[in-house]
Amino acid sequence: MSTADLHTLTGAYAAHALDPDESAEFEHHLARCAACAQEVTEFAATLARLGGAQAVLPPPDLKARVMAALPTLRQDAPRTAPAQGRRGGRLAKGWAKLAVAACLALAAGAGGIAVQQHQQAEQARARAAALQQQQERLAGLLTAPDARTVTAAAQGGNGLGTVVWSHSRGQVGFLASGMPAPAAGTTYELWFDDAGTMRPAGLLPTGDGSLLLTGALDGASGIGVTVEPAGGSAHPTTAPLMLLPIT
Repeated sequence: MSTADLHTLTGAYAAHALDPDESAEFEHHLARCAACAQEVTEFAATLARLGGAQAVLPPPDLKARVMAALPTLRQDAPRTAPAQGRRGGRLAKGWAKLAVAACLALAAGAGGIAVQQHQQAEQARARAAALQQQQERLAGLLTAPDARTVTAAAQGGNGLGTVVWSHSRGQVGFLASGMPAPAAGTTYELWFDDAGTMRPAGLLPTGDGSLLLTGALDGASGIGVTVEPAGGSAHPTTAPLMLLPIT
């Protein structure tokens, strides 16, 4: 393998995506190439932060509530009681009807809780699957032969942002770390900087997370981050928190 080819393996090596022979050859090259060593360090740090980025947590588990309701639905085995006369018999029947009605109401409530729990669990699984797919695509982006990264601090030093991009794939990823959570009713919005014209590239609702930007790279010269109303804006409405150059 030529030296030029070896220079393109920094991302794949950091992601442990090389076979043993390629890895051994690259490590021999790495010991003599300061530029590749620096890139591997940067890729490894980005991968570590990507893996540690906050995942979407499932909604509060309703199992405890369902389990707590179950003991109230149990009924003792029928017992034989002495005759209590006509009035006592009517009272006993009345209480029995009330008990049955109460049990049915509790059973219906528990059933509703179970349905809600199932729906929320399905939604959580869907969000988790989407997040995992996005992180896998971001990890794949890091292994592109021409993948590059740049990191910058947000305005005021509140957190870091890392951009990963590949011209051959036309894709860009963004990783936020330690940025404050947006205020209620707002979100972070990413932008492609097209020679001064900002193009929407996706929303990041948390200060710790990752995002594969929406849209093609298309010669953009940088990536900007602003705070926008929830749901995003067609054009930036606030000053950029950071603007990271793409070369």
